[in-house]
Amino acid sequence: MSEMPNPSVFAHATALATAAVPDERAAIGCVVSIAGASSRLLLDRDSIARIEAHPDPVVSSAGQVGGQIKVRLGSQWLIATIRRLSLGDLNSPWIEADIDFLGEGDQERLTGKLYNFRRGVTRYPLPGCEAFPVTTADLKQIYAADTVAHIEIGNVYPTHDVRAALYIDALLGKHFALVGSTGTGKSTSAALILHKICQLAPEGHIVMIDPHGEYASAFRTNGAIYDVTNLQMPYWLMNFEEHCEVFLTTAGADRQLDADILAKCLLAARAKNRVGQEIAKLTVDAPIPYLLSDLTNLITQEMGKMDRAGDTAPYLRLKTKIDEVKADPRYGFMFSGMLVADTMSTFLSRVFRMPGDGKPISIVDVSGVPSEITSVVVAVLARMTFDFAIWSRNEPQRPILLVCEEAHRYIPSGRNTTSAVGRILSRIAKEGRKYGVSLGLITQRPSDLEEGVLSQCGTIIAMRLNNERDQAFVRAAMPEGAKSFLDSIPALRNRECIVCGEGVAIPIRVSFDSLDENKRPASGDPVFSQLWRDTGGEDSIIHRTVMRWRAQGK
Repeated sequence: MSEMPNPSVFAHATALATAAVPDERAAIGCVVSIAGASSRLLLDRDSIARIEAHPDPVVSSAGQVGGQIKVRLGSQWLIATIRRLSLGDLNSPWIEADIDFLGEGDQERLTGKLYNFRRGVTRYPLPGCEAFPVTTADLKQIYAADTVAHIEIGNVYPTHDVRAALYIDALLGKHFALVGSTGTGKSTSAALILHKICQLAPEGHIVMIDPHGEYASAFRTNGAIYDVTNLQMPYWLMNFEEHCEVFLTTAGADRQLDADILAKCLLAARAKNRVGQEIAKLTVDAPIPYLLSDLTNLITQEMGKMDRAGDTAPYLRLKTKIDEVKADPRYGFMFSGMLVADTMSTFLSRVFRMPGDGKPISIVDVSGVPSEITSVVVAVLARMTFDFAIWSRNEPQRPILLVCEEAHRYIPSGRNTTSAVGRILSRIAKEGRKYGVSLGLITQRPSDLEEGVLSQCGTIIAMRLNNERDQAFVRAAMPEGAKSFLDSIPALRNRECIVCGEGVAIPIRVSFDSLDENKRPASGDPVFSQLWRDTGGEDSIIHRTVMRWRAQGK
């Protein structure tokens, strides 16, 4: 049995139930208790039943979980979202509703319409204040973004004409995350957002790490596409930590011994270059070109100084691994003998789109990179982005957006992130915005991300999540005002999302715009029922596949 309101409030709510006009001008309930941002209403069941037939879909959904209501407070409107509904007594004419206040706006004297909406509430209503349904006209005022730089990504649910805008400076200035289970339209939605950003800033600087080769087809006309055939990322750009991940094969005390030898020989190899000789205090992390042959020769020389044969084991391990990498054609995009020239400026210019020439995004397809060094390649790209921002602080600022698809691969959950890529992406999440580096994380398994990284994202775009662990993880990262939307995440349709955080005025449910076929990523699922009807040519298919397999090429 629900607790009855005091007599005066009960009488007031009874009067509301007799309202004959089933439209947005009639109150549908009243406030009965205030507890800060989360408060409670009594909604009249008859009034709710009447507005459900209203032609405005926003008004008709005002009495539902996720629906929005407004409370009059003097000359202001307070906007709130319904988080929970309960009926204490089947015979009661009242529905109890828990609400979350989102913001406030001014009320026009003559018409009572909402204008000048802003996030946050400066003062709360008293019990007894009337509650009214929010209208489509109200939502247009709430989500109006004419005065700030923004991109429009779809329509506010359940409307067909209220546009959902992301505030671009807040979105990128404090990082963002796009999460959703496989098959929800996550890749297409990511492509839509990036296309909109490219349209807004055709001379921008965006780097996207594409682990599956999906996005090249979506950005051929307005982006630069790099893969193992044309990336040409010199090995000497790696810092010492990244060198260790590639060249060291041991663990424990042996690994530390091998690392000490590599550090000494690598520093000497960098010092042999003319550029290195011009630097007074050269460090092993400095991106100075060197020859792999110089490195192996130096290791051989150090090995010759050993008195006993047993002492040469670490040197032989290092030399063997370096020779193995040099000889493997799969590593040619990075460890080729053609990549010894000082091309650092050219590489940064190409990948960071400086100048962009109307193609502001670089799609770095790492699907052809050997799995053993994929994380190192991503680490180098991420670290180069961060280091460039740090070392260019005295220059005219050129902010860079780094987008990482399948982010849970590189920043796995666990208190200790041991990989170079995990450490640099975690650092960008924590410090990047100070230096003009924005991070966009895209993942289907947010619960597998390192603890705390998702909470560094100022804007969260959550599509349908089927896994309860993922739902709980996203729920913990979302701000208080988004609680009313959380329970709808498992029930979202494809290409729908909940957006909350700095990039939007208030938390919203959005139906994404459709995207032209030539702008979509190649992420469609195979149609088994159709493809299994195709027959013929299997011998040729297998032969060509085997040839590519053996050549380790696409």
